[in-house]
Amino acid sequence: MATRLLASKLREIYSSSRGCPTRFRALSTAAAAVARAEPSPLQQEQYEDTEGINMKGVKISGRPLYLDVQATTPIDPKVLDAMLPFYLSRYGNPHSRTHLYGWESDLAVEKARAQVAALINASPKEIVFTSGATESNNISVKGIMHFYKDKKRHVITTQTEHKCVLDSCRHLQQEGFDVTYLPVGSDGIIDLDRLRSAIRPDTGLVSVMTVNNEIGVIQPMEEIGQICKERNVPFHTDAAQALGKIPLDVERMNVSLMSLSGHKIYGPKGVGALYMRRRPRIRVEPQMNGGGQERGIRSGTVPTPLVVGMGAACEVAMKEMEYDDKRISALQRRLLDGINAKLDGVVVNGSSERRYAGNLNLSFAYVEGESLLMGLKEVAVSSGSACTSASLEPSYVLRALGVEEDMAHTSIRYGIGRFTTEAEIDRAVELTVRQVEKLREMSPLYEMVKEGIDIKSIQWAQH
Repeated sequence: MATRLLASKLREIYSSSRGCPTRFRALSTAAAAVARAEPSPLQQEQYEDTEGINMKGVKISGRPLYLDVQATTPIDPKVLDAMLPFYLSRYGNPHSRTHLYGWESDLAVEKARAQVAALINASPKEIVFTSGATESNNISVKGIMHFYKDKKRHVITTQTEHKCVLDSCRHLQQEGFDVTYLPVGSDGIIDLDRLRSAIRPDTGLVSVMTVNNEIGVIQPMEEIGQICKERNVPFHTDAAQALGKIPLDVERMNVSLMSLSGHKIYGPKGVGALYMRRRPRIRVEPQMNGGGQERGIRSGTVPTPLVVGMGAACEVAMKEMEYDDKRISALQRRLLDGINAKLDGVVVNGSSERRYAGNLNLSFAYVEGESLLMGLKEVAVSSGSACTSASLEPSYVLRALGVEEDMAHTSIRYGIGRFTTEAEIDRAVELTVRQVEKLREMSPLYEMVKEGIDIKSIQWAQH
């Protein structure tokens, strides 16, 4: 009864399709995740009691529109529906083997395991649940090298990997392992010949991200997998940004280990998964000791509601992937064409052909990046990875592409997702164009460029 009442209340608050009054600016993608809610009487009262939102010194009239789905996604209502019973009535420990509560939770976990496996064409027995892609990456990179440390002392990865992979590799270097960081081209794609020549007899792992979290570039996974198979080297990929967005097939890609995340595919935060190939079998050293859950790879009580949510998110993604891709691709074109129609000096970072459409990373010439971000406070966007956004340094991913420092500082990542609307895209174009034009009006460099002066040829004097 409690479950039905809570679900009913949530739907009442969030699932109305009548739309928001204009004063609330229905531009929040998080609200769109539950179909454009009209505020409840309580929410109405809260809005009337406050004049906009004031947080961390930033004051805006309402919640900004959300275009940062690479950082996280709103939970899909279907996923929430699947999770609720396991918070309220089916709350048993899935490792309790002596009563109904444990049995039903265990069945739910195994169903979720099958749902995750189906999305990547794996066996459910090859799926290990973790707390997220960061933990999966740590288990993969450090775990496999620690297990084979007597024979394998070399790792190959790329300069544009997620920070948790790069930091895991640096940790291994401190332990005496060798790591090769492959460069990428100006399009963000690795050179396959360089990969071949980098493999040594003692290479224990090749780790290459499927879809880059900052620039959306898709690496040639099947070709990389074939090279690793020919040289008998385990192949790991961080697929957190790829799961549910592009087709993944661990058999076709010859992947040995694959890291996955729940909150990147409209599922809950705090849960992820690791695919570990069984034939030929991949062995890793566990990074955490305990009760031996998840085949001893990841001890600790499996969080049933979160796991159920991730499984449901994978099932929804399987059904919606083709539709989502067409819709998101159209929205990306609308965004890019809208900006290019009104602004010059706009550069798309990364390959234009080999990229996931929902990730659009743009640099705006003659604009200071931090000022642009602050000016776009009505749009929730980022300058790169959420894991490194506190740094004022230009993105290491863009620098690896050879992007000059001034342009790297002006980059903005627009994330388009399942619940993004055309109205949000049009508003983002309007606000971006307005702010870039405003900043360029104050830029003496832009004035010089308009007058035909080649800035790079100027010899600047120091005082």
